[in-house]
Amino acid sequence: QVQLVESGGGLVQPGGSLRLSCVASGSILSPNTMSWYRQAPGKQRELVAATHSDGSTNYAASVKGRFTISRDNTKKVVSLQMNSLKPGDPAVYYCNFHRCYRGFWGQGTQVTVSV
Repeated sequence: QVQLVESGGGLVQPGGSLRLSCVASGSILSPNTMSWYRQAPGKQRELVAATHSDGSTNYAASVKGRFTISRDNTKKVVSLQMNSLKPGDPAVYYCNFHRCYRGFWGQGTQVTVSV
């Protein structure tokens, strides 16, 4: 089992920045993929960014160039630096750990973008 705890959400003005963090505990084995997803009201959950054990990353087109995902394998933390936040970014952001066809989710953290 894997437990994930997110933090760092909040309210920010358009153009502002937030940094989300997710601490993983439990059976953290490699290789694995750690990702951030988001879900806005009335919409499906979508992949925002992912980081793999080999160091590679991938991003949704809507956030590329604005968001940066990083991981610290020693501390078992994955972070998402979000810059230039837009009105389309507000959602509940979820951390995901995936390995061997099994995925685990955190409880989510709310990101709100408003003047």
